[in-house]
Amino acid sequence: MLKGYTVPRTPLGLSSLNPPPPWHYSGDVVGVEFWASPDVAAATLPQGLTPDPETNGHALALFIDWQFNGERDEYLDPARYQYREFLLLLDARYGERRVAWCPYIFVDNDAALARGWIQGFPKRLASVYQTRTYAAPSKAAAPVAAGGRFGASMSSNGQRLADARVTLREPVADPSTLVSRPTVNLRYFPRLSAGQHDQPAINELVLSITDDLKVVDAWAGEGTLTFPDAAGEELSALAPVRHGAGFRFGLSYSVTDLQLLDDLTR
Repeated sequence: MLKGYTVPRTPLGLSSLNPPPPWHYSGDVVGVEFWASPDVAAATLPQGLTPDPETNGHALALFIDWQFNGERDEYLDPARYQYREFLLLLDARYGERRVAWCPYIFVDNDAALARGWIQGFPKRLASVYQTRTYAAPSKAAAPVAAGGRFGASMSSNGQRLADARVTLREPVADPSTLVSRPTVNLRYFPRLSAGQHDQPAINELVLSITDDLKVVDAWAGEGTLTFPDAAGEELSALAPVRHGAGFRFGLSYSVTDLQLLDDLTR
C-alpha cells in the first residue's frame, strides 16, 4: 500500500512533499499597508465575496521568511522546510463578515507550494528576499528599533514583480490589529477530461483557520511599495494609489483545519 499525505505517495511515504497536519509556522514579516484601485481590487474577488465598502481597496503586502515544522522535528531539515513568501491580502466581505482575500501569493519551495494548494492559496514559485536582523549588532544587521530600515523584493520567471521599503518608527501598541481579518481562499482544481475543462473537480470557498496565532515584536513606520509592469503578469494592476504604514513583526501559528464556506461546484 502506498503511503504519504501528499504526492508522491510511495512504499514508505518518506518522499511525500509534506507530513500530515498539524503544521506549525514561525517567521519574520516585512509588510506594507496600501490602497489599490477599488475597481481593480473588486475584480479579483471570487464568487461569494464582495468588496468591503468601509475600507475601499485596502490591502496588505507581506514578505515572510518562514520556518516550518510538523510533528517529527521537520525544522531540523532546513533545506526542505525553510522558505520565503510574498502575498497580498485584500479587504473583502463574506456576507457581513470582514475577511481578507489572497489573490496572489509566491513561494520559493515546492513543499510550501503543495501545502498552499491544499489550503486554497494560489501559490506560484518565485524568488523572495527581505532584509534580516541578527542578534549581533552590526551595520549589516537592520535594527528593530526607531529608524531601522528594511527592504524586500519578489521576482518570478526572471521578472521583478514587487519591491518594498520600510522605515520603523515606534512599537505597535496592539499587534493583533496587523492581521485581524481571517483569510478566505478558493480551493480550485480543474478537470483534464475532454468536455469537462470548465467543470472543476473542486471549487470551494474556504476559511483559513490559524490556531495559536501570535504576533510579537511589532514595529510600524512608513512604507512604500511598487509592482513593476511585467509580461504575462497582472499584479501591477493592483499598484498602490496610496500607501499606509510599513511594519515588521514576528508571526507564528499552527494549521490543522479549514472551514468550508461554499461548494461552488454545485
